[in-house]
Amino acid sequence: MSDQERVTWILVDGENIDATLGTSILGRRPQPDERPRWDRLLAFAERTWHQAARGVFYLNASTGIPMPFVQALKAMDYVVVPLAGDPDEKVVDIAIQRTLQALADRPGDVILVSHDGDFLDDMEALTDGERRVAVASFSEFRNSGFAALPGIQKFDLEFDAHVFDAPLPRIRIIPIDEFDPRMFLG
Repeated sequence: MSDQERVTWILVDGENIDATLGTSILGRRPQPDERPRWDRLLAFAERTWHQAARGVFYLNASTGIPMPFVQALKAMDYVVVPLAGDPDEKVVDIAIQRTLQALADRPGDVILVSHDGDFLDDMEALTDGERRVAVASFSEFRNSGFAALPGIQKFDLEFDAHVFDAPLPRIRIIPIDEFDPRMFLG
């Protein structure tokens, strides 16, 4: 497959990102203007890896489908995968794991949007030297197992992909080369 034909598959664990944003960062349910701008993630992937990106957004729809949100995602050309199962089943995780396994037999690059360590084995299996593999998340909440996997790039949703309209109330480790004391002196 030539570089012009290559595609980046962006697999979004919407439940995981939403829970981390609400519980760990904001401490409450995010307001509509505080949610990620998912079209920016597609644009970021295309700019970063210089090829087309296809987004697949997984939703737990066991209690219903949030149609306005689904319509918005579809308008951004995301494939929306509404899933249902028993209350004890992690339907989104199961679907993403199956997708990662299916991608092992197909060409293309992969960006997983999740913090979840349940995907470590399947992500490692994709690091075959033939494709680019990355995880995009809030860096401070990303499962530490991703750091141990060679060949996986790491992107921060806010600082690298710029998917938010306003800064989030996060505390992050600042590489010394990026430190600007004026940010802290008011």
